[in-house]
Amino acid sequence: MANSLTGLRETNRRLITETVRKSGALTQAQLARQTGLSPATVSTIVRELRDAGLVEISQAGGRRHLISPARETGLVVGVDFGHSHLRVALAERSHKVLAEEAIPFDVGARAPEGLAAAERLIIGLLGRAGVSRAEIRAVGLGLPGPIDPQTGIMGSSTILPGWAGVDPAAELGRRLGVPVVVDNDANLGALAEATWGAAKGRREVAYMKIGTGVGASILINGLLYRGATGTAGELGHITIDENGRLCRCGNRGCLETLAGGQQLIDLVRPTHGQVTVSRLVELAHAGDIGCRRVIADAGRHLGVAVASLCNILNPGLVVIGGALAEAGPLLIDPIMTVVGRLAIPSAARAVSVVKGELGERAGVLGALARVQSPNVESAL
Repeated sequence: MANSLTGLRETNRRLITETVRKSGALTQAQLARQTGLSPATVSTIVRELRDAGLVEISQAGGRRHLISPARETGLVVGVDFGHSHLRVALAERSHKVLAEEAIPFDVGARAPEGLAAAERLIIGLLGRAGVSRAEIRAVGLGLPGPIDPQTGIMGSSTILPGWAGVDPAAELGRRLGVPVVVDNDANLGALAEATWGAAKGRREVAYMKIGTGVGASILINGLLYRGATGTAGELGHITIDENGRLCRCGNRGCLETLAGGQQLIDLVRPTHGQVTVSRLVELAHAGDIGCRRVIADAGRHLGVAVASLCNILNPGLVVIGGALAEAGPLLIDPIMTVVGRLAIPSAARAVSVVKGELGERAGVLGALARVQSPNVESAL
């Protein structure tokens, strides 16, 4: 009961925050009408938001007071490490992006190299935007691996061996001299899609990021579910074929070895040479039979995982992100076919599988959203 009440309170907090942000300035009576919440609930949450520095209350004449977004000061930075890229964005706290850049980068490299590359990109963006390092208030950092939610330390010596035992938020914070919040890249993708994209307003959601590897994140009752040690959602490492290909995690036949982008690239290399996931998708859309086949096969394997999610968690929405999501129906139709065959009928009927709306920017936008306010984690 306590968890459900907390979830409801945070949902109401997010509703009021978004309404004020969109409308600019409202009285409490107007807020109550627009949100459908009781005046007492609005009054309580407005006081909490004011104390957190997220809204301001000003006299509007008579006994009326106007609630408006707090004046925004300072900038935030989002850093997104993918398996083969590094993307950094600089933004105002209102979410307006001032500068953004992405470079190829192997996240399998050692943590100091990755953090040094992120620092260089951030400094370059500050120069392009004409602002100083002193104006940065916080940094959101995303990494494609499990992170202990209590300690912030990378928790796997096999998935990202060069980062194992590292506290990346503390290390980057030391370099930049500002607070850094770290999270799994799939969690940040889910946060971005829930804030601006395909999952906005939805409460039971699974987000799957399919790029070089396969990652996932789960929203239950609108709240991010992390699990006991932060590894909830590692769907890429569930076993599909215990006698299958060796996975980077050390097991055999993981979903990632059958549906991850690297696997698909390896499959088409003998006939197509070295291609990227994006090029593979382009060729499939152009009618290439081989590329369409490997994407459809990947969709069927992913469908097994989605069907299991439906049977266990009964989500209403599954959002597909990452480079392979650009295949659209070529990937999603096979997923739905398998879900219809393997999931409990009532769960299969309830779920929609859709392509994410934010594309390759989902991770970095989620990193920005992660540090927009001190309450962003609970607001999700």
